[in-house]
Amino acid sequence: MKGIGYQNQQQALAQLSDMTGDISAIEEHEYRQRIAKAQAFMQENGIDALYLNAGTNMTYFTGLKWYASERLVGALLPAQGELAFVAPFFEIGSLRDYQVIDADIHGWQEEQNPYALIAEVLKGMGCGDDAVLGIDESAQFFIADGITKAAPQLTLVNAGEVTAHCRMHKSTHELALIQRAMDMTLEVHKATASMLHEGITTTEVEAFINAAHKKVGASGNYFCIVLFGQATSFPHGVKDPQTLKQGDMVLIDTGCQLHGYLSDITRTYVFGEASARQQQFWQYEKNAQLKAFAAAQVGNTCGDVDKAARDYLSAQSLGPDYQLPGCPHRTGHGIGLDIHEWPYLVKDNPQVLAEHMCFSNEPMLVVPGEFGIRLEDHFYTTAEGPKWFTEPAHSIDNPFGL
Repeated sequence: MKGIGYQNQQQALAQLSDMTGDISAIEEHEYRQRIAKAQAFMQENGIDALYLNAGTNMTYFTGLKWYASERLVGALLPAQGELAFVAPFFEIGSLRDYQVIDADIHGWQEEQNPYALIAEVLKGMGCGDDAVLGIDESAQFFIADGITKAAPQLTLVNAGEVTAHCRMHKSTHELALIQRAMDMTLEVHKATASMLHEGITTTEVEAFINAAHKKVGASGNYFCIVLFGQATSFPHGVKDPQTLKQGDMVLIDTGCQLHGYLSDITRTYVFGEASARQQQFWQYEKNAQLKAFAAAQVGNTCGDVDKAARDYLSAQSLGPDYQLPGCPHRTGHGIGLDIHEWPYLVKDNPQVLAEHMCFSNEPMLVVPGEFGIRLEDHFYTTAEGPKWFTEPAHSIDNPFGL
């Protein structure tokens, strides 16, 4: 098994170095371009303003990174005019430190109603009593409920139509950030495979992956799934750690964050000598991934991509559809500031592929009671066809093509 289990952890870490020195974060001019695009779409579709809750939607449009909690923190973006923030009064000083776009922050005291303040700020923006307000689709229910009670005359709609319209099409800068994050995680995967040994636990491997991500310049793992043996047949893991044995399938799914943008790569291989059955199913998985990639042409739909992988698997007597043994989940998801975002490569999704959409490609195979195999790489769409961020695994006995 080339590239697997040939050195210790210290040697593996020593081969890694910071990969982030020559790439920069998104700058103010791009946030303003995003705002302009959203406002144009809002004007075309009769939406007077958006409420963007603390989280990735607010970050995407304004650059301000803040966490969602029981205290309302958000931005109001009118279809015309300047955006404004609404936040607890005592947080304003901290929020100003995080601002990229200079804009008013309207503060509410702890005993005051923040939803009434939203209605007041909307009026100051020129939004009438009968305005249409798009609510961030990721906002907690209590926020929409509070606004409805404070301003029942407003018409609330799902802002996802606007946020998805903007976020699913990545800029050149966004593609570069995702590419570098993917490059970082791929190097971590190589280092991790190199230091595996019989008796190591999944917990120890997770700790190594975290240290390796720090070595390449990330803050650590954004997430990490490490599975051995039969546990690989559970797509998102099991409760208890496992210990590595000869002949075990190894599934490692991990990623990191770079200036807010995420990586997400899965590799599956065997520790020791692969059986004929493991080899056969591994090749089925790779072939299904390549079928999906070939179908990811601009003008096709997300459903077409999922169907291409699933039709191939059905021809191998796997499935059909989402049945086991076979692929129990969608072929892929979008990625960007969120690990899973629009669009989704799932059965019958009519979303048409357009340039600079980004997707995972991971039509995982599950054989209950035996093993699971997930090969996950991401690609983005171009007029000339899909382009890989990371090349797919080479073979089961040489996964990194060394």
